[in-house]
Amino acid sequence: MMVRLALASLRTRSLTVAMTILAIAVSVMLFLGVEKVRTGTKASFADTISGTDLIVGARSGAVQLMLYSVFHIGNATNNVSWESFQDIVARPEVDWTVPISLGDSHRQFRVMGTTPAYFEYYKYRQSQSLRLLDGAVMSDLFDAVIGADVAATLQYNVGDPIVVAHGLASFTEHENQPFRISGILEKTGTPVDRTVIISLEGIEAIHVDWRGGAQIPGQITTPDELREMDLKPEAVTAILVGSKNPLQTFGLQRAINTYPEEPLLAVLPGVALQELWGVIGVAESALLTISAMVVATALIGMTAVIFSSLNERRREMAIYRAMGARPRVVFGLLVFEAIIITVIGVLIGVALLYLALYIAQPIIDRNFGLWVPITMLTSTNVLILIGIIVASAVVSILPAFRAYRMSLVDGMMVRS
Repeated sequence: MMVRLALASLRTRSLTVAMTILAIAVSVMLFLGVEKVRTGTKASFADTISGTDLIVGARSGAVQLMLYSVFHIGNATNNVSWESFQDIVARPEVDWTVPISLGDSHRQFRVMGTTPAYFEYYKYRQSQSLRLLDGAVMSDLFDAVIGADVAATLQYNVGDPIVVAHGLASFTEHENQPFRISGILEKTGTPVDRTVIISLEGIEAIHVDWRGGAQIPGQITTPDELREMDLKPEAVTAILVGSKNPLQTFGLQRAINTYPEEPLLAVLPGVALQELWGVIGVAESALLTISAMVVATALIGMTAVIFSSLNERRREMAIYRAMGARPRVVFGLLVFEAIIITVIGVLIGVALLYLALYIAQPIIDRNFGLWVPITMLTSTNVLILIGIIVASAVVSILPAFRAYRMSLVDGMMVRS
């Protein structure tokens, strides 16, 4: 009985009700969308590197070291000498190491020098390894492996030449030492997709003719001559380290942080990420607060719509009373209508959320390198939606109480 009355009443005000439902749906989509992007961003950052026990670099800050070494955001304050790298490799607690050298670019994509061990030990999304979509890893001094986004954006294929530019925002290219694309990596949803990977020796080779950030006038060393040279690096930007036993990680970290030869910093990736979340926690809270206010505004708007329709519905309420409906039925009818409107708005909002995620997921990944997974609603999300429905019932009590009092005194006569 109550359901039929409520649905019939809502149909008579279909346009107003539809706009109210749309407002609630959009606010729910925004609120859940912010939460999904927030948790998805955290998961994307956390899944960027796994299986690495320590990240070592020049002494700076843990967050800064994590950002430039793993996410390729920002620059290192200093490098780690090759002698220090070899000392770390020789430590008995160390199982494997992957040196990384950064600083150059190719059409705004980062160029990273490393060793073949990078393809063996770098893991993402818990335990996934890098896989080649086409070609092979570097086997020659001037071979390069490129990420999926580099290949897609620049329309590169295996065998194409690629010229590295000096620095990150430099118009000076190492055009005398072009590289050849030997492999293209599968999509990972990590910064690797936007990286050009070459060997450490390749990094050294293109800088043989450079001193102090500038090319030596008139000096050009050919690729064949470079292949015959000893291109042992003098320094690296950072080192990924895996320990033989996780219990030894903290002791190894302490030993590196107190290394007497030069100031070094060893950080645990998980701890550095927690520091990063602490830095951006204020922005997260601000976004969630704004989204909650949007939901509250939609519910207040629904209450205003119910209030504004009361005078128009006085005859309807009087008829219900004349047919034997008790005042509490009139009260319950308005509360039930508000709940129906909110439930429909919530369901449409959830549907719009997943539609928006489906459309925006590749766009966010391509432009920002963040992989926002499309997952089922969490228990927290469901509780939030239930809370919104309960809140709609609460805010509808005031107009419902007014209708209750009106139904006590109104008769069949329409007041003008």
